[in-house]
Amino acid sequence: MTLKMQGGLSAAALGERLGTSGEAARQQLVRLAEEGLVEPQSVPAGVGRPTQVWSLTAAAQARFPDTHAALTVQLLDIVRSHLGDAALDAIIAAREADTRRAYLAATANAATLKDRVAALTELRSAEGYMAAWTEQPDGSLLLIENHCPICAAATACQNFCRAEIDVFRSVLGPGVDVERQDHIVSGGRRCTYSIKATDHVSA
Repeated sequence: MTLKMQGGLSAAALGERLGTSGEAARQQLVRLAEEGLVEPQSVPAGVGRPTQVWSLTAAAQARFPDTHAALTVQLLDIVRSHLGDAALDAIIAAREADTRRAYLAATANAATLKDRVAALTELRSAEGYMAAWTEQPDGSLLLIENHCPICAAATACQNFCRAEIDVFRSVLGPGVDVERQDHIVSGGRRCTYSIKATDHVSA
């Protein structure tokens, strides 16, 4: 909390603010650094050795309260109540179109279905879905998303989920059946999608 409020501090300065010694503060900082929560940076200190200043990492910043989910739901409710369902559908359609274009461009060189699923998995992981994929005993593929970074929005309006699976179907191409099996919004631990080639599609 002190680093959040005060910004980068040396171990000595942090110890002074916490009412302890600089060495005790440094030991705590080293432990936090091992957990990926703080990082040191050397800054010039005039004559002599640079001073080591400690700051929070992005992982530590994420531990502080974040009301973006509540804000998202509030904005969706405002759009729906003031502009109507048609306006909300237009927003979702625009997001869907943008996502489809980006995904199609990123998977353009994927020759096989497995290649496309692998590329799609990388895209989703980069967006925070903690995605993975496996090949099932029957030859089908399973796309797994262990986290949903838009869960609040999807809960408020499940057209977001409908749009996502439509994008998957577009990216994976004709002759491919994509069906959602598990659904976080419906109470599942994760979202999973069964992917099967129904025509003569190269696996």
